[in-house]
Amino acid sequence: MYYISKTFEIAAAHSLSLDYTSPCSRLHGHNYRIEVHCRAEKLDANGMVTDFRLVKDRVCDVLDHRNLNEILPFNPTSENIAAWICSRIPNCYKVCVEETDGNRAIYVKDKDTCTE
Repeated sequence: MYYISKTFEIAAAHSLSLDYTSPCSRLHGHNYRIEVHCRAEKLDANGMVTDFRLVKDRVCDVLDHRNLNEILPFNPTSENIAAWICSRIPNCYKVCVEETDGNRAIYVKDKDTCTE
């Protein structure tokens, strides 16, 4: 099994729709730190699991310097963002989204669905 990981940052704003009172319900921003993990039993024709540039482009081109509420069709919590990123990256099985230092959400795809 081959593994790769790519870590990068994006800047984005969001507001959360919550069932309790929170300052996070107001528009605010983060410098998100994102870690994407991919794996494959065989390398592609280029000798890669997934191209590092593709990983970054599929996230940054959509989310960087944007209001996440305007472009994502769900409540943009770190948990939901992590699952969404995982669905966009070939061979991805795990994504960590860190909003602030020490506050991170981790999504791990069910091993039975990791056949991309």
